[in-house]
Amino acid sequence: MSPALPLPDAGDLLAAAARLAPYAHVTPVLRSRVIDAAAGCSLQFKAEHLQRAGAFKFRGACNTVMALDADAAARGVVTHSSGNHGAALALAAHLRGIACHVVVPEGAVAAKLAAIASYGAVLHRCAATLADRERTCEQVRAQTGATLVHPYADAQVIAGQGTAALELLHVAGPLDDLVVPVGGGGLAAGTALAIAHAAPQTRLVLAEPRGADDTLRSLRQGARVHDLVPDTVCDGLRGLLGAPNFEILSRHGAAHGTPVEVLAVDDADTVAAARRIAVHTKQLVEPSSAIALAAVLGAPARFAGRRVGILLSGGNVDPDRLPWQP
Repeated sequence: MSPALPLPDAGDLLAAAARLAPYAHVTPVLRSRVIDAAAGCSLQFKAEHLQRAGAFKFRGACNTVMALDADAAARGVVTHSSGNHGAALALAAHLRGIACHVVVPEGAVAAKLAAIASYGAVLHRCAATLADRERTCEQVRAQTGATLVHPYADAQVIAGQGTAALELLHVAGPLDDLVVPVGGGGLAAGTALAIAHAAPQTRLVLAEPRGADDTLRSLRQGARVHDLVPDTVCDGLRGLLGAPNFEILSRHGAAHGTPVEVLAVDDADTVAAARRIAVHTKQLVEPSSAIALAAVLGAPARFAGRRVGILLSGGNVDPDRLPWQP
C-alpha cells in the first residue's frame, strides 16, 4: 500500500468496530495501585493480551478478512509475520472458512509458530530479513492468488487496530496521554485515528525500542528511515514503520501542531516492566507490550499526576523462555 492511496479515516474505524463486534473480545481495562504509585500517575491498562489469539493483531486481521468480497475470500489470504499477526490472520481465516498462508522467518518464537499452525494456516519458512519475507510472500501470493494482508501497511488492518484505543477511550473516560508500542505502526496509526475521532485532547505517545528507533528518527526528519537493522528483545517491534502509517502519524502530528511524541526505551527497562506487570497485576505480557509501561516509568516528570492509558498489546510469551530469566 502506498501513502498516495486513500488512507483510513474515522468512517473506516467505526465500520471496523461494527464488523468486529461479533468476533473480537471487548478486553478489560486493568488497574494497579502499586504501579500507579511507582509511576506517579493514574494508569489505565487496556488488556489486549487477553484478545483472541493473544494480541491486538486479531482486530486488524479479522476486520480485513471479514471485509473481503466472496471472490477474494475464496482465494484465501497470505501474509508474512514473526508471530502475532500470522496467528491472528490464521484465526480470522479459520472463522471465515478460507485458506491462509503465513510466511515465517527463521528464529521466530516457537510458541507463536505453534499458534499459527493450530489455527490451520500453511507455514512457509524463509530467512529472517524483511526482504526475504516480502519476496517469499509475493511468491506465495502469485502461486495461490491469495489476497495479501500486510501486517501493518494496510488500511483495513490499521482501522481494525484502532478499535482497541476506541474501546479504551470509551471505558476510561478522558485521558491526558495514550501510550502504545510502535514497530511497523499499525497500532500507532490506528490509535491516532481513534484519538482524532473520540478524544482530540489526548496526547498520543509511542514507545519504541532504542535498538529499533526508526519511527523516532523518521518523524524527527520528516522522511521514513529505511536502513536501520533492528536490534531488540521486542520481537513484535522489529518491523520498520510502514508508508501509510508514517503518513497518518505525520498528519496527526501536524494537526496538533507538534510531532507525535516517541520515547525510546532500553530493552533492560522493558524486561523489568514486563516483570513488574507480572508481579503486580498477575498478567503475563510480551516485552513488545510491556515497553509502553517502561516508557512511562522512564519519564516520571513527563507523566507525573496525569491520567495515562497504556495499551498492553500482546501476551504470547513462551513459558519456557520468560524474558527476565537468564
